[in-house]
Amino acid sequence: QAQLVQSGGGLVQAGGSLRLTCAASGRTFSRHAMGWFRQTPGQEREFVVGISWNGGSTYYNDFARGRFTISRDNAKNMVFLQMNSLKPEDTAIYYCAAREDDYWSVLVTAYDYWGQGTQVTVSS
Repeated sequence: QAQLVQSGGGLVQAGGSLRLTCAASGRTFSRHAMGWFRQTPGQEREFVVGISWNGGSTYYNDFARGRFTISRDNAKNMVFLQMNSLKPEDTAIYYCAAREDDYWSVLVTAYDYWGQGTQVTVSS
């Protein structure tokens, strides 16, 4: 069964960095676009960044641009989210997602597979 397993996250002080990892298993996701989303209590899941199947195209939400970096290693079936200069407002549960398409989407409903989520907490 195909699944995405996340690791990383945790507690960090404002200005610090974290790296999230999303590992795919059960099938290859090398032809899937990938995305990272985040969600806070009572809020809808929010698009953070997406990457095309070969890494050639990325798109960042405004709040992530310049601070976050998405990358992927198709040989290892893994996607990464490097988060720098973290702010308290970045506190959320972060989810990786895969869609059966070459290119990313900002829509939650466009994705077919989801990771289990990982908590990121940024203290002030």
